[in-house]
Amino acid sequence: MQKTVLITGATSGIGEAAALKFAESSDRLIITGRRNERLEEMADHLRSTYGTEVLTLCFDVRDREEVIKHLGGLPDGWRQIDILINNAGLAVGLSHIDEGDTDDWDRMIDTNVKGLLYVTRVIAPMMVSRGSGHIFNIASIAGKEVYENGSVYCASKHAVDALSKAMRIDLLKHGIKVTNIAPGMVETEFSLVRFKGDETKASSVYNGLEPLRGEDIADVIHYCSSLPDHVCINDLVITPKAQANATNTFRKNR
Repeated sequence: MQKTVLITGATSGIGEAAALKFAESSDRLIITGRRNERLEEMADHLRSTYGTEVLTLCFDVRDREEVIKHLGGLPDGWRQIDILINNAGLAVGLSHIDEGDTDDWDRMIDTNVKGLLYVTRVIAPMMVSRGSGHIFNIASIAGKEVYENGSVYCASKHAVDALSKAMRIDLLKHGIKVTNIAPGMVETEFSLVRFKGDETKASSVYNGLEPLRGEDIADVIHYCSSLPDHVCINDLVITPKAQANATNTFRKNR
């Protein structure tokens, strides 16, 4: 059965991989992001390769009014969203709390927490009115434990973890599933953004091990979404084989 899937932060990484995965299943896609040119390139590729319907929406999830404008104003044929993937998120900076950049803190909290809330606040009532839907929140292993220099990012992802649990309770009577996905090391633009474009630092994060790829997380999301209606994966932690938790990895060159 064809589904309508909304993916935030779909221009790279996990979001892009999820769009490709659901397009392979011939599902209809609403993809959002801040880079309009990239969104349109993706849409053209998805349409030509998979023949799927795609709606692109260019906005920043941090802007509540833009979220309401674009998602609240969806065309009638696109309002029955079956799956929401709250993927937009980032880490910026890596420093001790006493040396942190408060602009970086605002960016992480506004995107990872408030952006997720703004999007969910618009979409969840549409699911409630139909008595069905599935929300995926892309959290992090950093939402399960903390590590040095990651205090605010960890706090933001702990918030996502808590929100996922609370959403599951709030939406239980409406038949809506909520799944929290907590990945470990995934090689995307994540580290490049964290280190503000420093490619040397970003690439060093994955030295000596094979990290997860966006496609690995997309496969997990798709699997969870395809389970029978009475089955819900509430919480899932996934790491590469060489990573046990946020601070313990095995690297062949060390």
